[in-house]
Amino acid sequence: MKFVDEAEIHVAAGSGGNGCVSFRREKFIPFGGPDGGDGGNGGSVWLVADENLNTLIDFRHQRRFRAQRGENGMSRQMTGRNGEDVRITVPVGTVVVNVETGETIGDLTAHGQELMVARGGDGGRGNINFKSSTNRAPRRATPGWEGEQRTLQLELKLLADVGLLGFPNAGKSTFIRAVSAATPKVADYPFTTLAPKLGVVSIEPHKSFVIADIPGLIEGAADGAGLGIQFLRHVQRNRLLLHLVDLAPMDGSDPAEQVRAIERELEQFDPELLGRPRWLVLNKADLLPEEERQARAEAVVAELGWTAPWFLASAISREGTWLVAQKAYDFLDSFRVRAQEAKDVSEDVRFGSGELQPPPGTVDH
Repeated sequence: MKFVDEAEIHVAAGSGGNGCVSFRREKFIPFGGPDGGDGGNGGSVWLVADENLNTLIDFRHQRRFRAQRGENGMSRQMTGRNGEDVRITVPVGTVVVNVETGETIGDLTAHGQELMVARGGDGGRGNINFKSSTNRAPRRATPGWEGEQRTLQLELKLLADVGLLGFPNAGKSTFIRAVSAATPKVADYPFTTLAPKLGVVSIEPHKSFVIADIPGLIEGAADGAGLGIQFLRHVQRNRLLLHLVDLAPMDGSDPAEQVRAIERELEQFDPELLGRPRWLVLNKADLLPEEERQARAEAVVAELGWTAPWFLASAISREGTWLVAQKAYDFLDSFRVRAQEAKDVSEDVRFGSGELQPPPGTVDH
């Protein structure tokens, strides 16, 4: 299926039904007083995250969504029926932005999560609401409120634990094939990967993580060059970045300078990305004589002044790739442990140390 990670849609909630002006008229009760009911509320528009979707391509065919209007109020104090809501399914990882204001309305990061993007209008009030001691026969009712309308920009950010960075042809697609069951296209020309691919790396039963093959970046990507910034957003969700670099580029370019070029693009797009844990994977070691590989790798690391973990690997022959995958899992596992400990500490602070105490103001019976 074609990957589409941006879409613009227009949503319109239903307006509320109008209030009713009516008077009770029955045999022997010629002046029964007002009995006009309220209008029903208009339907709202919701976005619902669905883990079974991985693209926004459906919005290329349908861009406008409108919820049902509420029914008008009726006599005998009958309230109009509420309009039905509209629920639109989107992939998990969708960010919703109001086009008119640029405001981020919400971020759908879990399966089944719902987000109201347009609220239905309230129903108008019938004339029974305006009866008073001085006005026994009001002929006043209010119309329903208009439902909200918005133009929304949907942006899909992949939810992956590990993201692969690197220039086109750095070997990212081959690497993800080596460590997971994903089968992205592999060829010896730039921009083989035109859409992000996800793979699940299984270390052993019940121990796995998700890795994303992100299309290659070039200098100027943050300004839209090459494949532009449309794929840079995907690295913002990764807990760990694996920076792949060709240890023996065919054009004779400097691997260290390629690393610096990617770093400049990350910093320009989002300075926080440079602070994200990032490991260096010196790939395509098989293209060098065995006695030269280690020395060449150490020279690149020294030139960069690299202090984070680094690995020597060959994705095509799978040398060193499994070690990277195992170390990545250990890192992610420790990250989860630290996150749980922080959560536990937060709960202790909230309820007091030692045994959990009930919140203030509650009574223990």
